[in-house]
Amino acid sequence: MAVLNEEQTMLRDGAKAWTQTESPTTKLRALRDSGSHAPFDAAAWAEMGAMGWAGVIVPEEHGGSAFGYLSLGLILEETGRTLTASPLISTALIGAGALSLYGSDAQKAEWLPKIAEGAVVTALAVDEGPHHNPARTAMSASGGKLTGRKTFVVDGDVADLFIVAARTSGKAGETGGITLYLVPKGAPGLTVKHLALADSRGAAEITFDGTPGDLLGAEGQGWEPLEAILDRARIGLSAEMLGSALQAFEITLDYLKVRTQFGQVIGTFQSLQHRAAKMFTDLEMARSAIEAALEALDAGAPDIRAAASLAKFKASELIHLVSNEMVQMHGGIGMTDVHDAGLYMKRARVTEQLFGGAGFHKDRYAKVLGF
Repeated sequence: MAVLNEEQTMLRDGAKAWTQTESPTTKLRALRDSGSHAPFDAAAWAEMGAMGWAGVIVPEEHGGSAFGYLSLGLILEETGRTLTASPLISTALIGAGALSLYGSDAQKAEWLPKIAEGAVVTALAVDEGPHHNPARTAMSASGGKLTGRKTFVVDGDVADLFIVAARTSGKAGETGGITLYLVPKGAPGLTVKHLALADSRGAAEITFDGTPGDLLGAEGQGWEPLEAILDRARIGLSAEMLGSALQAFEITLDYLKVRTQFGQVIGTFQSLQHRAAKMFTDLEMARSAIEAALEALDAGAPDIRAAASLAKFKASELIHLVSNEMVQMHGGIGMTDVHDAGLYMKRARVTEQLFGGAGFHKDRYAKVLGF
């Protein structure tokens, strides 16, 4: 476990207290059952902004605290525990990271203070098919006008600003010729279609029809920035997944200590002890990989790609295992909607695939290391 300084400890403890009292799983249920298609509670997001969570990686000169990626990861772990629906990843991590790294002075001045306040939501529009594959970008851009379609854009149904990958040269499958653009909500030719995800979170299919975009970085040189932005997203999402898996494990462990069968507490059964020990071991291994990746971001380490893929691969396998075991070890009640096991499993299935599943990152990790 990473050694935290005083500020990080206070940030983690504050996030734990707030999520458990103000954003328990009952809030996600209420959001799901409201029928409003709202991807998150706007009031809760505003409160996160007021607490400074949205500006954790935003530079101080633009209204943030510049506490770093490990600090944001600590918050995401706590929001993952209670399945808090929020745009922290899409905005406080992806949007803030992309603009801080690659935005012009004017773009930073316009958008970063709003992000730090929690006043806007950003969304990354990259994938165009059912599977994560950034190199397969085919959407075209010519003269600053974008034409094409993006799908499964997380928080895209409520985003105020889109970060879009388009192709100014080359063909789908090539990494050269990709260019990044900023597109504000309401831009001409922009159509947003709500998509309902299994975990009750919000996403969208976005259609661009000659939509004007503001260049982010250099034309035709967007692949490296896109990879860097995605790696930050993968690492941050892995931190959230760790929190979800940890909470699911602790709920299951508590159940093993009280549920009786055949006159015995089921936690005394050796086979279940072995399965619980497997989950605990995998949790600790995933934590090590995820915290190392967060620290690598803060240090500007040269091996961030490998660290990101290792973290996301470990997190995906971990949350798949723990969510399955949560349902199975709870027996019949684990199959009912009244229990939270289903909420954790549905969130697990979405996050496993978001920004690349275990198979994608196994392959990427091997390629980064030269295999």
